[in-house]
Amino acid sequence: MTRLKRYRYVGPPEILAQQVGPVGIVVADTPSALDMWLDDRRATGLDEPATFVVDRHGTLRVAPRQSEHVACAAGQDVLAAGEITFAASNTGYVVQAVSNQSTGYCPDPDCWPAVAAALDRLGIPHPGGFTAALTFRRCTACGQRNIVRDDDFACALCDGALPPHWNFDPA
Repeated sequence: MTRLKRYRYVGPPEILAQQVGPVGIVVADTPSALDMWLDDRRATGLDEPATFVVDRHGTLRVAPRQSEHVACAAGQDVLAAGEITFAASNTGYVVQAVSNQSTGYCPDPDCWPAVAAALDRLGIPHPGGFTAALTFRRCTACGQRNIVRDDDFACALCDGALPPHWNFDPA
């Protein structure tokens, strides 16, 4: 089995300092907790994505989109983070869209296996990969977190060259 990368929180320290406890729900080996959470959201519409993380134990955690990923993860390292949209089906719920969009953890698209494993364990159908995969890089010149767009590896703040490989690991 491939060893999955753990992502530490790399976002603003003031957001980390505001976290006092986990938000959302932990979805363990059965999707019933997720079903109940989604049933509650269904009344207002499922169109809005939810915040999600796969914690360091491989467990899916979900929270309302306005939640910070670090709060959803209870301040801990994660195997994956992003946004996920569910849709109702005849047999329950399916993942309609999923991304690695988390500027707090800046996970590389290679975190997909952790997401797939968590959803597969729960028996939740999914698209088989990120429907939107983002590439994050830290500028080595100014330290800014960047989302690489159109293969333009230039910092949005200082125009410095961004490295070709994920680089948020501690020095």
